[in-house]
Amino acid sequence: MRDMINAAAFKESILCAYAALQANMQVINDLNVFPVPDGDTGTNMGLTMEKAAVELRKGEFTTVTAAADCVASALLRAARGNSGVILSLLFRGISRKLKGLHEADAKSFAAALQEGVNAAYKAVMKPAEGTILTVSRLAAEAAVKTANDEAGLEKTFEAAIAAGDEALADTLNLNPVLKKAGVVDAGGMGYMVILKAMFASLKGEVFAPQDQMRIEEVVNNDAPKYDARENITFAFDTVYVVRKKTPDVDLEPLRAYLGGIGDSLVISDDDEIFKVHVHTDNPGEVLD
Repeated sequence: MRDMINAAAFKESILCAYAALQANMQVINDLNVFPVPDGDTGTNMGLTMEKAAVELRKGEFTTVTAAADCVASALLRAARGNSGVILSLLFRGISRKLKGLHEADAKSFAAALQEGVNAAYKAVMKPAEGTILTVSRLAAEAAVKTANDEAGLEKTFEAAIAAGDEALADTLNLNPVLKKAGVVDAGGMGYMVILKAMFASLKGEVFAPQDQMRIEEVVNNDAPKYDARENITFAFDTVYVVRKKTPDVDLEPLRAYLGGIGDSLVISDDDEIFKVHVHTDNPGEVLD
């Protein structure tokens, strides 16, 4: 196991993560009952990550900063659905924390995971526990604690994955919708697929672009029959991108307005664009 993540290793780990999402897409889709039971979380995360894979394959990178920036930019522009936008936010935070680094050690990468969580919680209008947010937060906290105890990259990843797996299993208890359906959170499962594939890549156990190991579906078969459609509140999933006139444009008035006519609101941005995701019955009002 390497002690540092350089540009080439980061690139390879993301390509492996993309392949793992592709291999496990339907399993993740089958878990998707929250926040909207439309069975597309795996598809959305896979298509979002696909853009990063395409952009990474176009070039070579000399620093982990450059590779992480490429991933963050691609994910923001390609993010699909609630899960894809949150995934883009997690990697946006990672990119910011890795800024200026040639390579990342255990402490740097753990801090980057934590910054990703901070970015996601800040951007989500109404953060719900028992979701990808919970899983990524507890995984990052474990990584930071382990790295701060002077552990290396391998132990840091192991701690993050152990905490993430525990948090994922607990999503069934934290979220009433998941508990009723007898499944764990689909977005959280997708995040763990990514984290585990990155770790396997860094250990030299898997290589892109070959398929990755498949996960096992976590379902409570004794749960009562569940019609997820009863929890659909808004009819339209609306997503759009706007180019900024200035990097520091104030998005709070927009956030407040959209929060009043929909839910599952997430707004993510960089210096050039911002991206809106919201569930609503009034897509015309959202776009206007």
